[in-house]
Amino acid sequence: MKHLLTFAFVIVCLTACAQNPIDGKWKGTRDTPNGNFEITYTFKVEGNVLTGIWKSEFGETKLENGKVDGKKISYSFSINDMTINYTGELVKEDEILLKNERGDMTITRVK
Repeated sequence: MKHLLTFAFVIVCLTACAQNPIDGKWKGTRDTPNGNFEITYTFKVEGNVLTGIWKSEFGETKLENGKVDGKKISYSFSINDMTINYTGELVKEDEILLKNERGDMTITRVK
């Protein structure tokens, strides 16, 4: 029984350590000609696939075509019949720099 509990503890620890640093909730602010608005992301990484949600005051939508390559990510989402493509990179433990055709934006981890 003691060995079974030790084995279970090791498995739980390995699973916790295996979580991708991009997983989780992130927030940033987008500057636009109509003012600033807050954006919230929820990212989930499984292997090299990135899924999640983009949310702002205008609503929310699922990320599409998400990919992960080390600390780099790419994805798109569609809103109002328009597709927006993003690339990004985890530049610090709690900071991702995102880029698209409208410019750059830094998002930070929500703790």
